[in-house]
Amino acid sequence: MKRRDFLKSGIALAAITTLNPWTSLFGKEKKLNDELRRSDFGADFLWGVATAAYQIEGAYQEDGKGLSIWDTFSNTKGKIKTGENGNIATDFYHLYEQDIALLKQMNIPNFRFSIAWSRVLPKGVGEVNKKGLEFYHKVIDACLERGIEPWITLYHWDLPQALEDKGGWINREVIQWFKEYVTLCIREFKGKVKNWMIMNEPTAFTALGYMLGIHAPGKKGIDKFLKASHHTALALAEGGRTIRELFPQANIGSTFSCSYIEPLKPKNKHQKAAARIEAVMNKFFLEAVLGRGYPIQDFPALKRIKKFMLPGDEDKLKFDLDFVGLQNYTREVVKYSLFRPVIWANQVKPQKRGVETTEMGWEVYPESVYQMLKIYASYPEIPKIIITESGASFPDKLEDSKIHDEKRKKYLQDVLKQVLRAKKEGVPVQGYFIWTFTDNFEWAEGFRPRFGLVYVDFQSQKRYIKDSGKWFAEFLSK
Repeated sequence: MKRRDFLKSGIALAAITTLNPWTSLFGKEKKLNDELRRSDFGADFLWGVATAAYQIEGAYQEDGKGLSIWDTFSNTKGKIKTGENGNIATDFYHLYEQDIALLKQMNIPNFRFSIAWSRVLPKGVGEVNKKGLEFYHKVIDACLERGIEPWITLYHWDLPQALEDKGGWINREVIQWFKEYVTLCIREFKGKVKNWMIMNEPTAFTALGYMLGIHAPGKKGIDKFLKASHHTALALAEGGRTIRELFPQANIGSTFSCSYIEPLKPKNKHQKAAARIEAVMNKFFLEAVLGRGYPIQDFPALKRIKKFMLPGDEDKLKFDLDFVGLQNYTREVVKYSLFRPVIWANQVKPQKRGVETTEMGWEVYPESVYQMLKIYASYPEIPKIIITESGASFPDKLEDSKIHDEKRKKYLQDVLKQVLRAKKEGVPVQGYFIWTFTDNFEWAEGFRPRFGLVYVDFQSQKRYIKDSGKWFAEFLSK
């Protein structure tokens, strides 16, 4: 997850086991914000929560699972700010029944989760781990038994370490490796799961993992980033074609991180700087899959990617998605900078602008989602938009088995008002998934940032519904 500082480089409730009755659990939370009603969004609008395998599952060496790049990275000294790892995470591998029962209790009708590639294919290709497949069958069945629709993300950053040892996303063979993995998943689960997301935020995992080195696998360099990015873009499209071939009825999308980009001042040099940042952060993968190619016209330095392209690659980048997953958390204000070669731009940090921030240091700016929805709607190639991640991390304090997270609740309400604003203006936005369901392992940040609607005591693994979760549950009940 989420708004990462790409600009650094210049490229850039008591415990659930109690399960109190509804009236006792939610009590006075039944008073809803009169200005915001579920019915305003329409009967077909999708509501859900999003998670990722590495951030919740744990059981990193159980039942035949192979290591992923995040297993290796988080267990390497100095890589995670808090010195923690995701070996146990929220122990979803063992507590999935409890968590899915909680989803039902909270009226959440759609659950987005990912498959850990190395749990089903320990070496990335070849021998299949049947116990891994059995686990995901159990998760899917637990959802369906409770009337919860599963939405599966095929790749959420956890490349098998065995494939990284062969070059990972820098090795062009990864396109075929990914196709083999996608083929296995679709053939195994297509009888139960209709909704598929090919990849999660390709800009993030390529830039952070193969250029800045602050996420797994920890590599650095512009050429590493561009080569990994091109192979990722090709694999994304090939993954989509594979799903379409094996399961024509599937609802296929992919998710893209984005921030609303604004120049510091309406001066030409700042506007051009903002356009370059926009090209990398928002347009790069999106426009490639839409068939527009890479946004070299907005950022000429990106033309270096052409040396990694083979004849015919440009056509192979395109795939007709059924929906685009928009993932937005904040905006970025940028200015021209002589001290950031290549991109000649820099972020004006929210702290220097004196604005409110989340615990991640991101500006609290709900209107960002409205602005990005309008921008996505300007692409005629996008048939529909689903907000597949949206949320905020604020400090949470457990007091008498309660968490009064008023800032998160207000943030979600304010964001939803912006979504409704865009919808009323004709933007084809058809769903909203909150990041995230439970607090989890937040990548290189460790366990400190909490984004969940549900608080997790990571020592006892007990769950407590936060006030924001109670509000959302009541909102969904109307």
